[in-house]
Amino acid sequence: MDSQMLSTAVKALKSHFFDVYTCKTGEEAAQLAMRLIPSDHTVSWGGSTTIDTIGLKDRLRQAGYRLIDRDTAKTPQERKELMRQGLLADTFLTSANAISLDGYLVNIDGNGNRVAAMCYGPSNVVVIAGINKLAPDLASAQDRARNVAAPQNAQRLQKPTPCVSTGQCHDCLSPETICSYFLNTRISSPPGRIKVILVEEPLGY
Repeated sequence: MDSQMLSTAVKALKSHFFDVYTCKTGEEAAQLAMRLIPSDHTVSWGGSTTIDTIGLKDRLRQAGYRLIDRDTAKTPQERKELMRQGLLADTFLTSANAISLDGYLVNIDGNGNRVAAMCYGPSNVVVIAGINKLAPDLASAQDRARNVAAPQNAQRLQKPTPCVSTGQCHDCLSPETICSYFLNTRISSPPGRIKVILVEEPLGY
């Protein structure tokens, strides 16, 4: 992935009213994300190996932020309720399954809480994505989300879906699918609500 592709993505995303930042490493991205989260904000997140990899959750805990963390739930019912509460967090953290060079964020979600929070609710959304998530155009980004990110996430979550075995989407109707909701985010509304940190190294799926 060359610098020209990165600069193209940055320019396109900015023209779509996203605030855009670039970092060389995941460590730098974590430091920047902390600066983008006001100290009085309640913070939650969607499932993201990127956020886990860069250690952002631990930084937030150490800094004393108020967190809505579904992984602290003791029962499935409590976990579901924490996910609902996350829609009312001040800041929501997530990654993207793909980002097109023409300025779209593309995501696939199983429960819907991650894409719901990206659309509405939290006043501050911070998206952290490795350079491996960039795709030439919207169609390529959608293909990446379905045939690269989703199968790997299904495998990580130990789902009994066809893509786990074959590594590609079968457009399945399994009750265990993690591909329930597809979201193409074209515009940050209001402008600057969604902040995108592009990292110049591969991160996540």
